[in-house]
Amino acid sequence: MLEAALSGLSLVLQWQALLFLVLGVLIGIWMGAVPGLGGAVGLVLLLPFTFGMDPVPAFALLLGSWAATSTSGAIASVLLGIPFTAAAQATILDGYPLAKQGQAARAMGAAFTSSAIGGVFGALALAISLPLILPVIRSFQAPETFMLGMLGLTMVSALSGRSISKGLAAAALGLLLALIGFPAAQAIPRYTFGTLYLLDELPVIPVLLGLFGIPEIMELAIKRVSISRVSEQQTEGGGLLDGVRDALREWNLVLRCSVIGTYIGMIPGLGASIVGWVTYGHAMQSSKDSSKFGAGDIRGVLAPEAANNALRGGALIPTLSMGIPGSVGTAVLLGALIMLGLRPGTSMLSDNLDVTLSMVWQIALASVLATLVLFAMARYLSRIAFIPSDLLVPGVLLFIFMGAWLSTASIGDWVSCTLFGALGFAMKRGDWPRPPIVLALVLGGILESSFQISMRIHRGVGWLSRPIVIVILLIIATSIFMGWRRQRKLPARLMEASKEDRPNPVISLPITLLLLCLFIWAGLQSLPWPLSVRQLPVLVATIGGGLSLLALLQDSKNLLSARSSFDTWRATVADGAQRAMLPQAALFLGYLAGLILVTTVLGMKIALPLLLTLYLRFWGQRSIRLSLSYGIAAWIVIVGFYDHILNLTFYPSWLGMQLQSEVPGEWLRWLF
Repeated sequence: MLEAALSGLSLVLQWQALLFLVLGVLIGIWMGAVPGLGGAVGLVLLLPFTFGMDPVPAFALLLGSWAATSTSGAIASVLLGIPFTAAAQATILDGYPLAKQGQAARAMGAAFTSSAIGGVFGALALAISLPLILPVIRSFQAPETFMLGMLGLTMVSALSGRSISKGLAAAALGLLLALIGFPAAQAIPRYTFGTLYLLDELPVIPVLLGLFGIPEIMELAIKRVSISRVSEQQTEGGGLLDGVRDALREWNLVLRCSVIGTYIGMIPGLGASIVGWVTYGHAMQSSKDSSKFGAGDIRGVLAPEAANNALRGGALIPTLSMGIPGSVGTAVLLGALIMLGLRPGTSMLSDNLDVTLSMVWQIALASVLATLVLFAMARYLSRIAFIPSDLLVPGVLLFIFMGAWLSTASIGDWVSCTLFGALGFAMKRGDWPRPPIVLALVLGGILESSFQISMRIHRGVGWLSRPIVIVILLIIATSIFMGWRRQRKLPARLMEASKEDRPNPVISLPITLLLLCLFIWAGLQSLPWPLSVRQLPVLVATIGGGLSLLALLQDSKNLLSARSSFDTWRATVADGAQRAMLPQAALFLGYLAGLILVTTVLGMKIALPLLLTLYLRFWGQRSIRLSLSYGIAAWIVIVGFYDHILNLTFYPSWLGMQLQSEVPGEWLRWLF
């Protein structure tokens, strides 16, 4: 093993491989920081350039990009509170509060350092345990996969909010959304409302950007504040080196989470989605004082970021050894493996072990290189937290909507993003957790497939008696108990919180009623379907309805408590609406709805820059010159990057169709 590891390292250290590794890292940093791109898109764009290359330099380019995206993904999670991937959700819980406190540089320093340690240590742990890996992977069959997915959902539900019942109900909503479209069992469309857009499934990226991106941007716009609530001159400490010291001081936690991330990454389909939450829960539950988690505890940044990078090496093993890709990214890597003349199978862990280990070394080195590059940029990146909101919001909106468009290139992506943005804002103001929805939406297809296979093979629920399933069930029960015990301490802290941060039952209660009605409707709709098609929808609707009832009781109690502070119900409702900033939120959403309407007439290349120009001029009260310059810059980004580099298909607007026969083709492309 040692000889193979040294041979793999010598392959990586050849100048050609190093050159392509550096190039891949630089591309990956950009891909990880732009909404909607990420590691999989970067791999797809780079794959054609590897034709005719030797395997080691080719994978240096691909793996360098793939590993760097998980490191640079922390930028948006910390600075904007927007997880551009499901794996980055856990980082925002403490990373974004730190940015609000003016400590964005510290959070990014901690994130980048723990990512580097995670990438290196995860690779070492993987190399040491390679002889034992295949039996472990093969022991995870459909029942274990289903239960591990449920463990991830339980952890995110218990850790990301103030109410376990609301967290689990939000997870049930995500599972219900994941059931939209054709099931694997039969060609019977579910919950599509007769639209072609939903026949396949509800795309994840527009939902993710809507639930997290738009609410944070709306809050900045409405409050007219920068991300940091303190000025740059008022910040004390919180520098880049402070984050490095945090990572070194908490080395034990970083190493533990690196190991956890490595081995969870081996489980096809689940690793990247749940690893951040599993390690975040581990960090919280292993801490003597967890009171600051969710409010800016640096350990809440260190744990998921170490695991996110460590899982990259683990995810390669089932792909190389069994030809089972667990994600779009590993599927592209599998295609590259075959294209370059290598055959996935046990030979990759025997005859070609040096090549396999060279890939592990490349991931480790890419993590370190990405960290060094981002350290050089962090001082400038952290200043984004102090940019005035009226200058920051339009630029972020541009990348949010273009990132959503990358999903299916349909106007439905923008509609979904806007609708889920409105839902996300209401959930945030109503104290409903949003991460469980996205995680459940990501895992829904895998969970349904695993559930159906388990029920068919074991002819019922006999699979619940399998040893690993029992162990995971015990961990789930422990997670719920720990979450319940943590939330018992919340009332006292809520009394000390500011009025704005306290629960708002005026907003929460309508959301609860909406979910209750939705679960009832979904359950009734599914009754006529065949058993294999309706089985999981009925289960999800029943459990979600019961949890919504529990949340309804809690909201009713909170509403009666809020009513005692006012003379009338009208005053109570008015106070809740004012705290939730509903009038300003409605106006902001009106801008977004106008964008969609104008796009159908004028096209994206005109409508989006026009929206940003009008926003700056009338909402931001900026000069006409600055507003027009901003709009022109946005048009250059759309045409130059998204059109001429990514070659996106743009919406066929009414005006573009009318001018198709009258305007030269090249001019038509620049405008429509």
